[in-house]
Amino acid sequence: MQAVLLAAGMATRLRPLTDLMPKCLLEVGGKSMIQRAVENLITVGVDELVVVTGYRPEMIRAHMAQAFPALPVFWINNDRFAETNNAYSLMLAEPAASGEFLLLDCDILFPPELIGSLIACPDRPCIALYRHACGEEEMKIACDASLWMTDVAKTLDPREAAGESIGFEIFDRKSRDGLFRTLRRRIVDEMRENEYYEASFKDMVDQGFAFRAVDISSWPATEVDTIEDLELARAMFR
Repeated sequence: MQAVLLAAGMATRLRPLTDLMPKCLLEVGGKSMIQRAVENLITVGVDELVVVTGYRPEMIRAHMAQAFPALPVFWINNDRFAETNNAYSLMLAEPAASGEFLLLDCDILFPPELIGSLIACPDRPCIALYRHACGEEEMKIACDASLWMTDVAKTLDPREAAGESIGFEIFDRKSRDGLFRTLRRRIVDEMRENEYYEASFKDMVDQGFAFRAVDISSWPATEVDTIEDLELARAMFR
């Protein structure tokens, strides 16, 4: 199985730690975040990676070559990482993303069982749902009673949210084609270069693609955006 990892951002909220190093190379429990992610992906059967870099890409490439010398990796660089968002980075992965693939950001710490539960879902596309009371900052998911996603956005009213999208999705070939077609239209034709890729997920729902939300709340996972997040993650893996 193939996984697409997004690791292009500058992580300005983690400065000064990221002044000289990409966020995904910050260590948690003696390992970089990207190393932890890739080890868990390999555990559940991922055998090929597509990695989209941007900020200090040479450091990520060197680290991955040392940690996983035999793992096939397609490298793509977002030269406009400072002025675009993750939807733009994802769009650049289209030439290398073939067939079914798992999408994730490189700033999430998670156990392999979480990804296993997503892979076990028979529906494609599917999106991981972490159930908790959300505020304004989280990327929120709204679902119907059968856990089919109806909306996903940071701007969603927290009272309408079933929980948070923590950044794991799986696409099959048909939904893959729909995803990249939607990304190209929104980013190239409509010039929405600085938006989150979840905006394209909502667009796909409006087109008739059915996203199944998979409840992964029983598994621990944390996203690292701030120094406080990093301290929490390090406490979890101490």
